[in-house]
Amino acid sequence: MNPDPDGTQGELFINDTSINSNSIKNRNLSLTTVVIEKWQAKICRHQAKLFNDSKEIDCKQASLFNLEGNADLERMNPLKLTPLPLSFWRWPTFSHDGPAIYLVMDRPKKSSNHLLLYVGETIAAERRWKGEHDCKSYLSAYSEALNSCGMNCQLSIRFWTDVPRNTKARRKLEQLLIKRWLPPFNKENWSRWATPFTAEI
Repeated sequence: MNPDPDGTQGELFINDTSINSNSIKNRNLSLTTVVIEKWQAKICRHQAKLFNDSKEIDCKQASLFNLEGNADLERMNPLKLTPLPLSFWRWPTFSHDGPAIYLVMDRPKKSSNHLLLYVGETIAAERRWKGEHDCKSYLSAYSEALNSCGMNCQLSIRFWTDVPRNTKARRKLEQLLIKRWLPPFNKENWSRWATPFTAEI
């Protein structure tokens, strides 16, 4: 499958697909509103059908696993999970603990669709977002780029706790979700979307 059907993906970021907030400053690279909106729209075109196809299924109310322990990922609806601010880990109490799949999302202002930016897994949902995390850096660079263009982002994190306790099984589920949704901040998809917010210095 051609990941860039209109043939313009390689031009979006002037052949530099690996810049974070510091390198944006250092290289004086201007990510314009048009460029960022075009990048978001490409991802939304892929993900919109997945959101729409699963909109009636509430993954909080029933298990998505069959008798063999396999997940019906077509029924997985991120929008039915409770959105939390990225600062949730500073709260004195947290309602989620134990193993989880977590999803970081945005709602672009000019889009009717949400944007699934990152999928991760953890054995301890209550602790995963504390301390250092690569995705925090990506989101910081993303927010900074949007703010510099006068664009707003509505970032949230959602936890799916009906997942295997076994780490190997949970990571397999994570990879299946990454393959299905193609979130741009997961390393597996950087080259596909020419993601500009994800490099290490």
